[in-house]
Amino acid sequence: MRTPFVAGNWKMNKTIAEARGLVAEMAPILREVKGVEKVLCPPYMALFPVAAILTGTDIGLGAQNLFWEANGAYTGEVAPGMVAEFCKYVIIGHSERRKYFGETDESVNKKLLAANAVELVPIVCVGETLEEYEAGKTAQVVTGQVKAGLKGMEKETAAKVVIAYEPVWAIGTGRASSGDNAEAVIRDYIRKPYAEMYGDGAAQAVRILYGGSVTGVNAAEFFGQADIDGALVGGASLKVEDFVTITKAAVK
Repeated sequence: MRTPFVAGNWKMNKTIAEARGLVAEMAPILREVKGVEKVLCPPYMALFPVAAILTGTDIGLGAQNLFWEANGAYTGEVAPGMVAEFCKYVIIGHSERRKYFGETDESVNKKLLAANAVELVPIVCVGETLEEYEAGKTAQVVTGQVKAGLKGMEKETAAKVVIAYEPVWAIGTGRASSGDNAEAVIRDYIRKPYAEMYGDGAAQAVRILYGGSVTGVNAAEFFGQADIDGALVGGASLKVEDFVTITKAAVK
């Protein structure tokens, strides 16, 4: 049985003071929700103060990105070891990184392997755009991202990765995928190719999340699917009641 996993991606929202206030309000309630792995991913500037508040709790901390080099002349980037000082998790390859900052499957793979090297748990995002979805290219795009972006790991490491299926056409649009559709994509285009790459054991152990306009209202529809192990939550993770409701829905 895979432990459910719910992560909140705050994106570029909340100052340090605002992040402290949100976590101070949210953490005591989240701590009461058992049976699910809970992670908060605030902006870089808020990582250190949020880490201090979460110390001693069962709520994990994640960064939203990293660079693949350990150090060097890479102005504005953050090295894996720097992230690992405060975090256990890191989001890699989010569609917004691909769209606005030119990230590719190759760079995603470099970041994945760099995160593994410092024992961070990567949350690797895959998903098709609206144009690709309407053209019937979901299988080609998603499977391709899995095979190119998640290659090169040992089976033991591959079992510990978290994958998030985030159809780009559903992110922040209010147009969520259906539970059945998300289940089919995750089962056939993520878990099956992952089994081909790393074996059935790793494929059955890896947690695969859904992300894209997840709310407290529709969360149960996704979490009731056999291959959906939780959610990567965007806007709703900035609202205490909504994020707690989603987290509770993930408990199986």
